[in-house]
Amino acid sequence: MASDGEAHVPGPGDLERAILGAEAVLTSEEVAEIAGLAPEQFRRVWRSLGFPEFPPGESGFTGADADAARLLLGVTDSGLIDFDVAVNLTRAVGQTMARLADWEVTALLQQVEELSAPDSAVEDRIDTAISVVRELNKPFEGLLVYAWRRHLAAAAARMEALRASEEDLHTAEVTVGFADIVGFTALSNTLTQERIGDLVELFEMRCADVVATQRGRIIKSIGDSVLFVNDDPVQAYDTAEGIITVVGRDPRMPDVRVGLASGAVVQRLGDVFGPPVNLASRLTNVARRNRIIIDAGTAELLPSDEFETRRLPARPVRGFGLVEPVAVRRR
Repeated sequence: MASDGEAHVPGPGDLERAILGAEAVLTSEEVAEIAGLAPEQFRRVWRSLGFPEFPPGESGFTGADADAARLLLGVTDSGLIDFDVAVNLTRAVGQTMARLADWEVTALLQQVEELSAPDSAVEDRIDTAISVVRELNKPFEGLLVYAWRRHLAAAAARMEALRASEEDLHTAEVTVGFADIVGFTALSNTLTQERIGDLVELFEMRCADVVATQRGRIIKSIGDSVLFVNDDPVQAYDTAEGIITVVGRDPRMPDVRVGLASGAVVQRLGDVFGPPVNLASRLTNVARRNRIIIDAGTAELLPSDEFETRRLPARPVRGFGLVEPVAVRRR
């Protein structure tokens, strides 16, 4: 801290304090005691959020950490859910927020650079970052709660639809899509790091827009590929065609390949698992540039008066033996 009369020079610790809203002065043992948890219980909650543990006796926590732990304990004490379920939900929050935080910082970094003078010192940029955080925190927190509620309502509606069909609530019949940038590894070796980041961001953004338009869901993105699902195979095809249109047919973007496979998937931890997921991924290796390849199950679901399908020669597909991929196009 600066002495009286001296101007305070911003440092990295100031940015962390601005974000947390308090000084980290508590140890994990103190937080556990305040929250009414056993020390090992609190450490388990902390790990489930995705944070590394502090050594015993080291101050790294704020009163907000104790408040959050107390809230979690209150839910379990009410009997609504047990501690294991609470930790599982906490893990989901931690993983989601970790990616969101990285995404947010990356996006705001450019804004901070633009607001700072070209030759500004590190301290001045930290000061600018603190100002941005203070202005953005409150409205963005409101947006987070709003988006969570909307996604929770959508997820509940999907579960209601499964119950109406008397199906296993963890299993759904869907068409899985896997969109993959062609030759991404070789391409990334020819681009600057900034250009690679811009390319991946644009690819994910365009895919997400197309998937949302066709009432599907992005399950996850892995740099050069996107996994999505759709309840309707026709809309899944339209999603694949849309991705090819906005990515593969844009001369400024690389080519893409899309594989579609239909069947039952297990829905857990915000992800989907099952043969259709693996097969859709494998089919991208069969597809030509800017083309869609589907499995026989999807071919049977597409209306024959709208789509023309053609079985390709059988070939070995890892994990599935011999498979006859199917080329498809609208009539």
